[in-house]
Amino acid sequence: MAARLVRPHSPVLGAAKAPVTVVEFLDPACEACRAFAPVVHQLLFLYPEDVRVVLRFADFHPGSEEAIRLLVAARRQGKFEPLLDALFERQEEWAAHGAPDSARAWQIAGELGVNVSRARTDARAASVDEMLRLEAEDQVAIKVERTPTFFVNGKPLPAFGDKQLLDLVASEVRSQKR
Repeated sequence: MAARLVRPHSPVLGAAKAPVTVVEFLDPACEACRAFAPVVHQLLFLYPEDVRVVLRFADFHPGSEEAIRLLVAARRQGKFEPLLDALFERQEEWAAHGAPDSARAWQIAGELGVNVSRARTDARAASVDEMLRLEAEDQVAIKVERTPTFFVNGKPLPAFGDKQLLDLVASEVRSQKR
């Protein structure tokens, strides 16, 4: 399972060699993922040398695949984190349930300085198609059925909630320091 949790294409936030790895399967159009974004930032703030967050994508909501493609393309331009934050902050503008507006997500990217014409080409690359295929394959194998889904050092979150995530990470950090 460990090989399916972290893939070479997965974006990593925080210290790359941190002893505690939080894997988050997220959907940029998911309201719960947006609600957890500050918790993930808090983990990175509390444990800057001890925690890394590996992001995996799940396109469970309408419009998500296009947003994921945009994020991958923005990453090639060094704009991944600011764009992910902006897509969460402005989710209601582009990810309205039942009426996603991917053109608005692309506008948000442009406002952040993403070279949109280059990103449109990058988003359609065969490597992105392959990454999306692997993401979907891993979701099935690991049984990811909703977003966000978290694993901490390979352990699934025992119960869903921000406190549960913070507690499990704190426990793993303590055990790594022993």
